[in-house]
Amino acid sequence: MISDDTRFMALALQLGQRGLGQVWPNPAVGAVIVVQGRIVGRGWTQPGGRPHAETMALAQAGDLARGATAYVSLEPCAHHGKTPPCAQALISAGITRVVSAIQDPDSRVGGRGHAMLRAAGVEVTTGVLATQAAESHLGFFTRITQARPMVTLKLALSLDGRIATAAGESRWITGPQARARVHLMRAQHDAVLVGAGTARADDPHLGVRGLGIAAQPVRMVASAGLDLPQGGALAASAAEGRLWLLHGAGLVGECYDFWQAQGARLLPVALGPDGALAVGAMLGALAGQGIGRVFCEGGGALAAGLLQAGFVDRLAIFHAGLMLGAGGRAGVGPLADQPLALFDRFELAGTEVLGPDVLNLWRKSSAV
Repeated sequence: MISDDTRFMALALQLGQRGLGQVWPNPAVGAVIVVQGRIVGRGWTQPGGRPHAETMALAQAGDLARGATAYVSLEPCAHHGKTPPCAQALISAGITRVVSAIQDPDSRVGGRGHAMLRAAGVEVTTGVLATQAAESHLGFFTRITQARPMVTLKLALSLDGRIATAAGESRWITGPQARARVHLMRAQHDAVLVGAGTARADDPHLGVRGLGIAAQPVRMVASAGLDLPQGGALAASAAEGRLWLLHGAGLVGECYDFWQAQGARLLPVALGPDGALAVGAMLGALAGQGIGRVFCEGGGALAAGLLQAGFVDRLAIFHAGLMLGAGGRAGVGPLADQPLALFDRFELAGTEVLGPDVLNLWRKSSAV
């Protein structure tokens, strides 16, 4: 039989996921206020990161929060930022018990929220659905503990692992249902990233369309020299905002001036020995800007660089029912010639049938 703690925490986690892709640099938290088995308040982190989930749930509960239990998908914050501590808000509202899924790794919290609650006489239970909470908060946790965002690498492939024909034709390998699923995944990440080759070949917009979602992820292109199409979709949409171009540090010249004039945000990144952007420095720069969840859509060179460095946390592999042969373009560029044991392993996390196509979702193996 499922306990009440598990049931209400599952709801808190579901509510928190409504904020994925919309609340960075804050975590996407959910909160539920319960009195004698009855839900009197619900909340989740709002777009832009505020108000926090606890604030929303307490406002809905009102005076009914006194003597109630609060279920929160992440330890309530204990520090004064742009808003007062959520732990203090729970205390002031008269909450007598807090059930928290997992401790916040942020050094400004890190157990202090739980300690503040206990010091005020609030009963605290932790670790309820902690594994699910760790998955839900992966991007925030990775940014805090590893100084980089979590990375989901998406590839749309033929059955033999090709992303395009030998001539470079790639639209469309997968069907409309798979493409709609991609837009939903974009919406659940803070940023969508492609390499310069993909930007030149496909001239993508990279935004979310067809879902009725107003909030858009940051659109990003990694291009050491900013040698990108100046008459296509990216340039035309730069004025819409949220277009970030990652380029080689120290870059000057006509390309730099053009994109700056278009209104794109230009982020310098150190170059690696091969003259390409160093992927570790690139992800570090994004984490420094508060980005916690990156949805990378290739191309092959960028995918290979992220995989080689061990920075891919999740794989979203869309397979279409066709074969393009050895002449087709590989989905991932060359990786280092190394023993099999040194390659990252991924575990199958789910499979979805999307019309004629199949999506396999993979997570990096915990044994890695």
